[in-house]
Amino acid sequence: MTRHQTLADLLDLSHKLGDPLRGLAILGEGNTSAQLSAKTFLVKASGTRLGTLKEDEVVECSFSKLLPLLGKSGLTDAEVDSALLDSRMDANAKKPSVEALFHGYLLSLPDVNYVGHTHATAVNGILCSSRAREFAENRMFPDEIVCCDVESVFIPYTDPGLKLAQEIQRGVQGFIAERSRPPKIILMENHGLIALGKTSNAVIAGTLMAEKAAQVFIGAATLGGPRFLTAEHVARIAVRPDEKYRQNALKV
Repeated sequence: MTRHQTLADLLDLSHKLGDPLRGLAILGEGNTSAQLSAKTFLVKASGTRLGTLKEDEVVECSFSKLLPLLGKSGLTDAEVDSALLDSRMDANAKKPSVEALFHGYLLSLPDVNYVGHTHATAVNGILCSSRAREFAENRMFPDEIVCCDVESVFIPYTDPGLKLAQEIQRGVQGFIAERSRPPKIILMENHGLIALGKTSNAVIAGTLMAEKAAQVFIGAATLGGPRFLTAEHVARIAVRPDEKYRQNALKV
């Protein structure tokens, strides 16, 4: 895919996630990214809006300038800020979002070409509650498994920036060690969700299904509590041929 096509896909993804009618992100909330090559990626600039994101509000960054930071400790905010600016392929481009750090890491994973981070209303309603981990680690209905996988990576609250990117890396590495694949959804306590996938459609599908699942969870909580699928049911649905066919057809 050419740079022009990837950028067009990223802008379309951003506008869909930032549509105010969807309640996923308002004002400057959230960010998106897409892999351009093994060396660089595109990411939303700091202080811009997903719903109205423009071409000049997207920054091309170098993986090699950002990924080494994940192995460092004790860096000051000023040092991280300097590294973000230094990662730009065009010195005149806008400053990339501080969350470019975790975007860069996630886009370096196999079969991850797009990432979308939002502050979805219903999801955050749960992530700001005492039941956040329970929501992340369980599934309630088959399509949640199809679009969001058998469980989500749960990240306890961490301040945005380098420390959050490092916590996401640890959580995702644990998921990969157990499942031999990257997750589809990452849920950050008191913060929001990250959807990742091979296509922009996978990011949209994961985000919307996570938001629907959150609404179902909240509704079920008012009726005595959610009744989760058993581990056996989840494992069976995840490998059913008809569900795999639907995943491929839906490109999720």
